[in-house]
Amino acid sequence: MSHRLALIGLLVALLPMPFPALAEDRVVAATDTFERVARQDAVLIDIRQPEEWRQTGMAQDAVGISMQQPGGARAFLDAFLDAVDGDMQAPIVLICRTGNRTSQVVRAMREWGFDNVQHVAEGMLGSQYGAGWIATGLPVEECRVC
Repeated sequence: MSHRLALIGLLVALLPMPFPALAEDRVVAATDTFERVARQDAVLIDIRQPEEWRQTGMAQDAVGISMQQPGGARAFLDAFLDAVDGDMQAPIVLICRTGNRTSQVVRAMREWGFDNVQHVAEGMLGSQYGAGWIATGLPVEECRVC
């Protein structure tokens, strides 16, 4: 339980801060993520807000866990742990709009024991790292939790 509280404190303290680029092993392409999720080799978590999910849809088979949880950082962490059945070693890939938010969250999660977390740096809409999930033509589905 104290591990969870420490992670919550870290999220609250670090999320507003910009981070330098992440190491390459923490970045995964949208196409590779789609294939991993299809093989059930990773859990894809979309950390955008519900209004963003409604606007664009969500990556197929993604779990929507908004960073802006009504219950705050604690609710975010609890939902994150629920998505991986409490397994801090589970292979996880995070996605957001353009990779900015996920670059911050992946660092925080890895620093606190989630050793197998990566992110789609190109995001759903594209960034300097690539075209993005949607422009690449990967499947999207209507938000199931909006």
